[in-house]
Amino acid sequence: MGFFSRPSNATPVGNGKHVPVIRIDSIHRGLDYLVAFVKQIRPSQPGDYKEAELKFKAMFYQLQHDRSLLFSLRKALLSQFFKTTIVPALTESGMVKSRGFIQEISTKIKHKILPPLQVPEDFLYVINHVFYKRSDYIWVDAIDRSLWINFFTLLGFQVNVTEPGIMKQLNEALFILTQRSTTLSLEKDILYNAPEIYREDYPFFNLNAKVQSYLQLFQDAAGPFQLHKYLGEINEAVQICKALMDVISDQRKEQGTSLSQTYLLLRIEQHLERILMITDALDHDIHFNAERFLDYFTRVVSYEKKKNSVRAFVSANFSFIAYKITEHGGRRGEAYITTTQAQYWKMISAAMGGGFIISFIAVFKNLIGKMALAPFWQGFAYSINYSLGFQLMHETNTTLATKQPSYTASAIASSLDIEKNKHTPDLHGLVIIVARTVRSQIASFAGNLIIVFPLTFAFAAVYFWATGQFLVNEQVATKMLKDNHPLQSFAILYACFTGFFLFASGIIAGYIENGINYGKVGKRLCNHPVFKNTLSPKRLQKVTKYVEDNFGALVGNISLGFFLGMAGFIGHIFGIPFDIRHITIAAGNTAIAYFTTGNSVGLPFLITVFGGVLLIGFFNFLVSFSLAFFVAVKSRGVRLKDFPELFGILARFFYHYPKDFIYPPKVPRTVQQVKLRLYKI
Repeated sequence: MGFFSRPSNATPVGNGKHVPVIRIDSIHRGLDYLVAFVKQIRPSQPGDYKEAELKFKAMFYQLQHDRSLLFSLRKALLSQFFKTTIVPALTESGMVKSRGFIQEISTKIKHKILPPLQVPEDFLYVINHVFYKRSDYIWVDAIDRSLWINFFTLLGFQVNVTEPGIMKQLNEALFILTQRSTTLSLEKDILYNAPEIYREDYPFFNLNAKVQSYLQLFQDAAGPFQLHKYLGEINEAVQICKALMDVISDQRKEQGTSLSQTYLLLRIEQHLERILMITDALDHDIHFNAERFLDYFTRVVSYEKKKNSVRAFVSANFSFIAYKITEHGGRRGEAYITTTQAQYWKMISAAMGGGFIISFIAVFKNLIGKMALAPFWQGFAYSINYSLGFQLMHETNTTLATKQPSYTASAIASSLDIEKNKHTPDLHGLVIIVARTVRSQIASFAGNLIIVFPLTFAFAAVYFWATGQFLVNEQVATKMLKDNHPLQSFAILYACFTGFFLFASGIIAGYIENGINYGKVGKRLCNHPVFKNTLSPKRLQKVTKYVEDNFGALVGNISLGFFLGMAGFIGHIFGIPFDIRHITIAAGNTAIAYFTTGNSVGLPFLITVFGGVLLIGFFNFLVSFSLAFFVAVKSRGVRLKDFPELFGILARFFYHYPKDFIYPPKVPRTVQQVKLRLYKI
């Protein structure tokens, strides 16, 4: 019989080709068979997962009805398991590395030029040859999970692992993973953050002891019943370790986190999941956790295809950093989302207070502009003016509308967090949050503007009455109006720059707040010998409390002030169109300019300028919210394409409850109520 043979009952698959049924006499023939098998599933275009699914379904149907084909596939896989070492695939592939950022990225660049050597005896060699196209991970991950699970169940991973060589490798991998996870758990970022109840009988020590006992029993040729019992105890120990990881992870909201702790938690969780998969294979019962194996399979294929990708590595590190920042932003964002009518009016009241402060900022800015200062010092003075005003708003619990999006976006993304919601985010609850966010933002804008414009106009009138001069002359006033005209200036572009600065200042504030919490700065200040011996206990407590609660916001406000204040100076010295337009500052400038010019510039021009001010606010919000939402979603591993029904639900909600996007109902909507109305259950 030749290398490939086709039985008379073979079924055409996918593109009309027949999958060969082969007799496997060597490792090389088994590998060639697997390569040919996957070729029948691989789509013609990398992103066409529907074609891959169609081919996969046809292949699965043939496997169900052609026992010889199923037998050949099993034998091809077994030939690779028997003749290759699977330890690196179990202990290395798909795992986060412990090396530093620079070392890791330089290694990836070198391996992109000259890939590392892989020998045929390594199972990762098999993975890379079967899935030899760099884009294979796309369709492998996109195919419906239930299809893969049914495929692995049919395949048996009834594959018998009682063969001594395979069991030896599984035990070796189990030992390595256990030792690594135990060592990682002793890092101070993990051990010192473990609650006292876990430290008395540290779960990882218990896990290590259980694994050692099992390996000793295996070496002593113990019976299957005893081995089964110890494997069950290992699984229980792993679950306790995972519970500890969950506790430490949950603490990050209150205590903050670090990049190293985030790495450690991820690495330990990966090791524990891999241990469970190995014990599942070693256990001789009839139950096989195909879902856990699928997670491992897709992760390994994805990792092997992207292991030298600099872009993927930088993106993953960006996600780690973003998560530790946006987690705090999400908590703060919840305070900016109104649920009841009382909260709504409180938001408007806070925004009106913010508008009052902004009016002074706008007037002081124009007074600074009248001073004969060098460009740098003028920008510096603008920056101090903005920073003091923003911090005063924070101290008085008033609101600047455009600072909210970076926080509310994190709160919305948090509700899509796959890990927190156990893979089932409540999309109906999410659209309720979106509606609440939109009306809260509208309330903030309205509260700011209904104070800023008339109050700044009044200040300009008082200045004229007190001095006999306009706050700004007619030439400057006309320029100020043109600067906010959406068609005669770069106002919209500058509004987008401002949106980025609003987002960046929120990121900085979150980063500082996280660092203060995780670094226990408050407690360290309390124990500082200088402060402890010079301040009274009551004052020291007050200082440390202020630092813990406000220092992140202080740094964020100062950074935003300097972003806005120095932007014009940067554009001036480089001769480029670079400046800022902020809705409240623009509204204040427009009011001052209007007092000077009156209707002399023409009513259509004034109406367009007023419309431009509103557009500035829209783009301030759009850019700031979009960037913050992207970062928050990215940091949580959420892919919006996984929730295509979200926008349909949002559209139906808007159709049935349009007023909810402007003003809250008397009684807050419930998820059940929304479902009943949307689907008329």
